[in-house]
Amino acid sequence: MWPIFRSRVVVTTETHRTTMHEIFFDLVFVFALIRVTEYMSERASPLTLLRGLLVLLLLWISWLIYSWLGNQARADVGLIQAGTTVAMAAVFLAALVIPDVWDPSPGPRLVLVLSYMVVRVIHLTLYHRAAGQDRRLRRTIRIYTTTTGLSWIPLVLGAVFGGTAQFVLWSVALVVDLCGGLIASRISGWPLRSPGHFTERYGLVVIIALGETLISVGSGVGAEVVRFPILLAASFTLVIIVCLFRLYMVSSAAAGAALIAAAGPRQDRLAADAYSLGHFPLVAGTIFLAFGVHEVLASLAHDDRGTIAGAHLEWASAAGLFGGVALYLAGKAVFLGLSVRSVSLADLLAPAVALALLPAGRLLPGLVALGLLTAGLVVLVGYQRAVDSGGPGETARQASGAP
Repeated sequence: MWPIFRSRVVVTTETHRTTMHEIFFDLVFVFALIRVTEYMSERASPLTLLRGLLVLLLLWISWLIYSWLGNQARADVGLIQAGTTVAMAAVFLAALVIPDVWDPSPGPRLVLVLSYMVVRVIHLTLYHRAAGQDRRLRRTIRIYTTTTGLSWIPLVLGAVFGGTAQFVLWSVALVVDLCGGLIASRISGWPLRSPGHFTERYGLVVIIALGETLISVGSGVGAEVVRFPILLAASFTLVIIVCLFRLYMVSSAAAGAALIAAAGPRQDRLAADAYSLGHFPLVAGTIFLAFGVHEVLASLAHDDRGTIAGAHLEWASAAGLFGGVALYLAGKAVFLGLSVRSVSLADLLAPAVALALLPAGRLLPGLVALGLLTAGLVVLVGYQRAVDSGGPGETARQASGAP
């Protein structure tokens, strides 16, 4: 037997922080998110957005399970490092075929499903090894293994049949998978060993998603850069990213303090709910925003009519732009509600306001719509800074009793 399979697992401590190997592991998810944006941009339609959302959820599950594994055992040592590297290769293969998984040919979607299954098998095997003699954790893993296996049935059938059946069966599979994790969490629990490591991992993945929006600027523009409307649109995009980052980081500080202050099963459930579930709308909303930004920049770069502000956005593009921000802001409110259990009125109203701007964004030229969204986020950040003297998370921190 190779020495790597006999190597011991190094269990993490409370002071554990994100390792370089985990950051390296995240690189394939950057690529996967880019591929999802590419798929939505090539075939923009409401159905495409829904299909992209399903693939995003599959990728999210693939990422979050390894965030828990890295919290249980060091990801940069021995067998765990080797296993996560193989899982990274499987995610990379899945990302390659993402733009083609909804085509009539079954090949790409079978590659995606088989790669996903490899990612899950490796995770469950490594987690069982990392659990050691912890009977509670071993029980949790057994429950989750059962529900994971059940979710594979509709997943494989969807890959075989394709078409409408694929969308329905994959939706069922992902719901079963997510519910399985929640059931395991409620019955037995996923012990959280290092709150600091956990908050760092999820903060980093939000930054990765926000970075995809900046990448979409370059892919939308192509070779056309030195034109004032394009430079202005790119500047608007950067301001949007800064605002979204600011809104998340202050909320993350309050939530992190609440996570550290919690203890025992409550801390475990808070991590599972506020982070593993609550962060998906943040990531998905950012990717939809990236799609919308791509469409605006592409219309400016390839507009043959010579209009300064670009063409009017299609409904799918406007939904990506304004709906993506609304989803992100709703995710932020859910994140705060699940963690510190205190959500300001501005946090509750912000997603609705972003959605209310969608019809106007549909009727406006692309550059003007992007500017409208930028102005709205600048106002939101300024309003929250004025209302909450310590930032939008100050009231939440006081309500949670955290320092």
